Amino acid sequence: MEGSSALPLQASFAANLYVYLALLFCLFLVILLILVLLLRQLRGLVLRGGTHWSPVKFYPTLTLFHPTPPQRFCIQRANCPLASRLKKRNPTMAGRGTVKPFGGFNASDDAAALNKAMKGLGTDEDTILQLLTARSNNQRQEIKATYKTLFGKDLVDDLKSELGGKFETLIVALMTPPITYDVEQLRDAIKGAGTNEKVLVEILASRTPHQVREIIAGYKKEYDDDLEEDVTGDTSGHFKRMLVILLQASRQQGVQEGNIDSDAQALFAAGEQKYGTDEEQFISILGNRSDAHLRRVFQAYMKLSGYEIEESIQRETSGNLKEVLLAVVKCARGVPAYFAEMLYYAMKGAGTDDQTLIRIMVSRSEVDMLDIRAEFRKMFATSLHAMIKGDTSGDYRKALLLLCGGDDA
Repeated sequence: MEGSSALPLQASFAANLYVYLALLFCLFLVILLILVLLLRQLRGLVLRGGTHWSPVKFYPTLTLFHPTPPQRFCIQRANCPLASRLKKRNPTMAGRGTVKPFGGFNASDDAAALNKAMKGLGTDEDTILQLLTARSNNQRQEIKATYKTLFGKDLVDDLKSELGGKFETLIVALMTPPITYDVEQLRDAIKGAGTNEKVLVEILASRTPHQVREIIAGYKKEYDDDLEEDVTGDTSGHFKRMLVILLQASRQQGVQEGNIDSDAQALFAAGEQKYGTDEEQFISILGNRSDAHLRRVFQAYMKLSGYEIEESIQRETSGNLKEVLLAVVKCARGVPAYFAEMLYYAMKGAGTDDQTLIRIMVSRSEVDMLDIRAEFRKMFATSLHAMIKGDTSGDYRKALLLLCGGDDA
């Protein structure tokens, strides 16, 4: 009797145990789901600079690492509190490049490594690209000077003799000081076969007034020519007038509160509100006001006309004038977004505009490439890294991806 009564008790206990275990398992799943949702929310709220692995501590014993894309949410907006706090800490928003000065830098060791990579039969391209993309431009200039001291040869000449094609063009660009590089690009745009208006627009619309003045001085020093005279001799009409204004590098500073509405009204009256277009008004306002002022004018223009300023420029102007006005507007809204768009269209479709791709990747690698990557990912259905990877090849691709600095997929 005792044995037979024990069996139902054991069966009942086992059944209850299974029920308890099932309930515990369900509770575990619910807790896990809540944690996942919580972590996803926290991941979206945490803001870090650059794309790197950032630790976010929830409990003393638990640390979550995750990739955080740069400049999320409202940093680009002029009236964003976060943007203003960041600008107080860092007025120029500098240090947003993917290429930084190399710690423990030794110019002699680097010069010796490059000489070894080019010595004898064959060339060690991997050493060259890995080394040069990991040094700042200032450090590359030190390497170049040390190379000549140690080996009695010009480093850039040796690189040109050992490399070829687009990879050579990219490496030589990396070895050129930034202002000198802009000067050379403008010279080629003016004095080459025909005029490359695209280069004139990109450089003059995107550089700061201080950089434009340095470019003008560098152009005079390098070629003993006046940049403005060369530009005006190779362009014409309203396009020429806009470029001349940009070359004056004398934009007004700050925001003129009393002129915001009048500037918006003047732009509206010069285009949408009249038959034909008063190009001079567009040129004068867009060429002379500060970026901060223009952003306020664009907001007022939208309220007044119901159009974004870009829409009106598209309708009211054409040709090279339209391109330079749009470039100025886009740069006023945000230079990184302007370059993200330029990079996308340099690689979109059949063929690649390698000249534009190289120029932007080199010139922005120490300036704002992290922000360009972030804007690229927001604007398009792919990352800059992925698009470069799919559109280029070989050592050229390797070097570009190192300058890109990471994938935001």
